[in-house]
This record gives sequence, structure tokens and C-alpha cells, in this order.
Amino acid sequence: MGLTKQYLRYVASAVFGLIGSQKGNIVFVTLRGEKGRYVAVPACEHVFIWDLRKGEKILILQGLKQEVTCLCPSPDGLHLAVGYEDGSIRIFSLLSGEGNVTFNGHKAAITSLKYDQLGGRLASGSKDTDTIVWDVINESGLYRLKGHKDAITQALFLREKNLLVTSGKDTMVKWWDLDTQHCFKTMVGHRTEVWGLVLVSEDKRLITGASDSELRAWDIAYLQEVEDIEEPEPKKSKASSPGIQDTHEPEEGTPETDETPEDRILTCRKAGSIMREGRDRVVNLAVDRTGRILACHGTDSVLEVFCILSKAEVQKKMDKKMKKARKKAKSFDLIHSPQGELKAVFLLQNNLVESYSLHPSAPAPQPVRTSRITIGGHRSDVRTLSFSSDNIAVLSAAADSVKIWNRATLQCIRTMTCEYALCSFFVPGDRQVVIGTKTGKLQLYDLASGNLLETIDAHDGALWSLSLSPDQHGFVTGGADKSVKFWDFELVKDENSTQKRLSVKQTRTLQLDEDVLCVSYSPNQKLLAVSLLDCTVKIFYVDTLKFFLSLYGHKLPVICMDISYDGALIATGSADRNVKIWGLDFGDCHKSLFAHDDSVMYLQFVPKSHLFFTAGKDHKIKQWDADKFEHIQTLEGHHQEIWCLAVSPSGDYVVSSSHDKSLRLWERTREPLILEEEREMVRTRAYTECAGGWVVPGCGAERIMEAVELYREETAKRKEHKAICKAAKR
Repeated sequence: MGLTKQYLRYVASAVFGLIGSQKGNIVFVTLRGEKGRYVAVPACEHVFIWDLRKGEKILILQGLKQEVTCLCPSPDGLHLAVGYEDGSIRIFSLLSGEGNVTFNGHKAAITSLKYDQLGGRLASGSKDTDTIVWDVINESGLYRLKGHKDAITQALFLREKNLLVTSGKDTMVKWWDLDTQHCFKTMVGHRTEVWGLVLVSEDKRLITGASDSELRAWDIAYLQEVEDIEEPEPKKSKASSPGIQDTHEPEEGTPETDETPEDRILTCRKAGSIMREGRDRVVNLAVDRTGRILACHGTDSVLEVFCILSKAEVQKKMDKKMKKARKKAKSFDLIHSPQGELKAVFLLQNNLVESYSLHPSAPAPQPVRTSRITIGGHRSDVRTLSFSSDNIAVLSAAADSVKIWNRATLQCIRTMTCEYALCSFFVPGDRQVVIGTKTGKLQLYDLASGNLLETIDAHDGALWSLSLSPDQHGFVTGGADKSVKFWDFELVKDENSTQKRLSVKQTRTLQLDEDVLCVSYSPNQKLLAVSLLDCTVKIFYVDTLKFFLSLYGHKLPVICMDISYDGALIATGSADRNVKIWGLDFGDCHKSLFAHDDSVMYLQFVPKSHLFFTAGKDHKIKQWDADKFEHIQTLEGHHQEIWCLAVSPSGDYVVSSSHDKSLRLWERTREPLILEEEREMVRTRAYTECAGGWVVPGCGAERIMEAVELYREETAKRKEHKAICKAAKR
């Protein structure tokens, strides 16, 4: 029996190119005793801590697998509560960066986290409609509050009372007595989902935001503060009790209902409404720690800031508001400095963090942008990646910029403005890069200066693919204008200096009948593979451009392909989710593999081997053996569609980009990977995920046998003990 072929395992190395992901919220955190300087943002499964002053990432709170959906700092500033998509909650120490406490109680994504005033309790709301109050000190759950019929949107502790107020997408606002753990009041004055609520004026006023442009204000009166009332009067119908305190205006619908009128602790009465400038739903409501500043933003690009006035200030009619946000805001947080300055930080939908300052006491307050974090990521999805020949630099290009990253430090070392990029490569020597754009242009950049050297109109449609020639003297391009063009590098005289600079010139054109999606040279530069929109791949001789082979069999167009280092195999990936492996000698299909659950977006061979990687819209990267047609391993980590990947020339590193805005680096280890063990692990994981709490046949059999054996031993010992006792009595 021959030796089993061994493979080396690739593992996740780092996440970069991401400033903040959109599923969670941004919050101010206190580090080294400084407030208002550091912010925590969700970054897929991790949490990044950014320094707003320097624009640097200073700490990463490592997650496991699920995406972060909610953040909440503790009142003492020492801890950060992080909620995840699977319903788990982890408490991280901001001093050490370690997550020492984990709470598991929810069945769906966490939507709300809030500490009480002392930081000893944490209330969590989830999409599973439950609210759970946790004891942070004892690291245990206190109680589960059930009552909402849809996802929880907000949960707040009252400062002086042992009460909790929650809002949900079921249009309800519920008040909970935490001494008895029951709901004693349900407010039904909203016709649409309640997306946010805040308590102001020393917990005597509640402000709620729903799916309309109205912010509703409610006056709260506690039972012991209402004069001449010894016990609450029974609930009456709206018609028979016009003077009852728990009423709404007629168009708001039915009045609130008290679950148990005799246990009523407080009364809520609608005080009025504030009309927002935005017309869509409220995304977030927030109030600073002093309770003086209320901020609200919706689905548009406006943040509205209100100053909550005292009775004396109301007489002066001091009612100003500001709006300022360049891009669509996803979440924000506020902090009020002792000097009276209001700081607001925004996590925008285009992978950007901005901070603004405002002096509310000024006669005409105007917001001023103090800082922004942009260099750490692209504003849009990265559509092309490339490695330099020395494996050190990584190129990423998106719709508006090209960035060069140091692979070792993951720092962005150069940013250059470009058009919508679709493909790229490093020019031999790694001093220039070439970008192919959606408008059909070739853009040539110098890395030392970061300047655009030249822009060439190469194709009339999108330039989908570039392939560097093996002799490194030129390259070939394929575009949507049904043509393949050949280019050579040349040195031309620079108009601005005495030295010559790099340029390119077109040498030949191959006209075809269909749009070109992908082109690839064979390693010996004798053949050129061209993928067409008619679902075929055509092979041409490079010297004469004569037709050689046609590879047909895919049901949908071939999006990506690559030729092995020895020119023996060509692998093609298609939108039909299949990967086909062909021989380049006769064009026969060696194997068709069902590779992904969605379109195969990128395919590349590992240098000096017949192993190749594929990336798909199913969020997965897979490694395959083209000789044995084996699936070797799956690299999971991205949370959205993967657009492209690049394998380093040494084969030790893989970098990938996704719709989740993140770039991920994968590293080849020295750990051998055995296929049988890997498949067993996959099966076990599938069993665990499919079980859903039910007993799966075959799982836990060893534990059952151990339990039976233990029972037999204990029974034998008990019988022996009884026999000894009887003998002793005699």
C-alpha cells in the first residue's frame, strides 16, 4: 500500500482592510483614563478599538466565528459587553483584551445590551423576543422576561427604581418590575415598530422613536409621588373615565393596558411629540450621561441633536438642532465633556469612522469635524487582489482607490485614487502596478510616488481580465467589447523629467464573437485560454492566434480559470457552481466537481503544485487537489460573498476579499492535514449543527456506555456494602 499524500493546513492569520462592519453599533470606550479619544467598532467576528486622534488600531478583541451585532461599555469603563449573531454575549476586559465571561441564553442574534447604573447587571434583548437580565459579578443569569412578540430593540434600567423598560418591533413598550419579574404595564400607543427609547429628565420622561417621523414624549409619574392616592384606581374604559392618567390622544389607538392594575407602580401620559426632519424610521436614539443632549438618526444622512431644556430655559425658547453627516450613518455614540463640549462619533455605511464636536451653549452651535479614520480600509467592496513577487506587498483595489498593504504588519503603505477597478497585477520589479477598470481603461501607477503615470483607453466595455505573460515582457487583456488585446512594456521619455518612464503599447488584437470574461497564458507562453460569455473556453496559439481547442460543458459562463505551473491542466470555475478540470493536451474533461453552493467567483493554482483554491458567493474558500480530485479543506471566516483571492508566489499565503468589506489573510502552517480526519471533523460539526437539541443517532454513544458502566460499578459497590452491614449486625 502506497503512502498517503500529505497536505499542509492553511489557517486564518488576520483580518485587515476593515474599519467597521455594519451589523453592530459604535461606542466610545475609556482607555488609559482618557474619555472621548477611543472608540470600539464591530469588525465581523472581532471588535477593533481605534484611536481617533492618531487614526490607529490599538487593540483587537478576538471573536470566535459569529458576527458582532451589539456593543455596550460598562459604566466604570473597564469592560465591554459584546453580543453576537448566535445569541451569545462575551464580557471583555479593556485592560487585557481578554474575554473572560461568556453568557449563553438567547437563541438568536443580540439586538440590545445595557448595563445598570452600577454595572452589576446587564440586560440583553434578542431577536428571539426574550429579555434576559444577567448578574455580571456572579457570571450567571438572573431571570428571563417573556412578553414581546417580536425582536427586542431596546432595554433600559431606571436609575433609582428596580424597574426595566423594553421596546420591540411588536409596537409595544413594556415596563417590568424586577423584584417580581413581571410586566406591570404595556404601552400600546405606537402604530409601528418601536426602534428606540431613552429616559431623560431624571427618569421622569420617556422618549420613543418609531417607524414614522414623530418622536413621542411620555411623562412618567411614580405612584408614591402622586398626591392623595393611596392605591391605584382600577382600570376603566376610555369612555367612562375621561380624566384617567393613562390615556393617549384619540388617533393613537387604544389606551395602554395594565397587566395587574392593583400592582401598578407608575403612570405614563403622553406629553407631546417632536417632529423629526427625517421621514423614515428611527435607527438609533441616544442620550448623553448628563441627560441634557438627545440625538436621533434615521435611515437618511441626518443626525438631529436636541438640547433638553430645564423649565427656566424653556421660557427662553432655546431650541436649536444640528445636522451633519456626509455619508449615510449606520450608528453613532455621544459623550459630553466637563467643559460642555459634545462629541459625536459615527460609523458610516462606507467603512468609515468620523467624529464631530459641538458646543451646545454657543449662540449658533455648528458642528465641526475633528477626525476621520479612512486609511484602514476601502469605501466599497474590493474587486481585485494581487501579491508582489517577493510575497511582501498586497495590492487591493475597489471602486475608488488602490491600496498597497504590507503583508507582515497589515499596514496600508500607499493609497491611490483610481476608477472602478476589476483586475490588477504588479509589473515585474514591483515598482509599478497596472489596473483594469470597468470603463475599459488601463491605469499605470508608480508605487514610489503614488502617481498615476498613464491612462490608456484599452477596451470599449469593461476590462474584465489581465494576464501577465510568462516572459514578463507584456500582458494580455480581455474585455466586454469581444476582443483580446496584447500589450508590451516599453520605456518612453517623461515630459516632466529627463528620465524615461514605463509605458505600454498595443501590439495585436484578437476579435471574438462573444464578450471576454477571463484570459490566461499557459506557463510556456504557447497557448492562451479565453473564457467567453457563451459558456465555453477557447484555447488559441499565442504566436499565430489560431484556434486550438474549445472546452464546453459548463451550463453558465466561466467566471474564472487558471492553468497549472506545468501547463498540463486548466481548471475553470463557473456561475453554475461547478469547477471542471481539463487536460490542455486534448481538451478532455478529467473531472467535474460541485464546488460551492453559489457562483464560483475566483480560482487560482498554488504555485509549483496541482492544488488550487476556489472562492464562492457561499462565503467559503475551498482547496482542491486537481490530480486526485479531492476536496482538501474549507476556509471559513467571511460573512458575505467572496469576490476574489490571491495566492502568494511562494504559496505560503492566501488573501481574500468579501462583500463584508474585510480582507483576510490565510497562512500555510507546517501542520499536516489528513483527509480522513478532516472529513470526520466536518461530519461531526454537521451533526452538531443539525441536531438542534435533539439526540442524533451515533452521537454520544461512548458517553452512554461510560454511564452504563459507572452504574454497574456503583450498583455492585452498593450490594457489597449492604452485605458487609448485614454481616456486622450478626
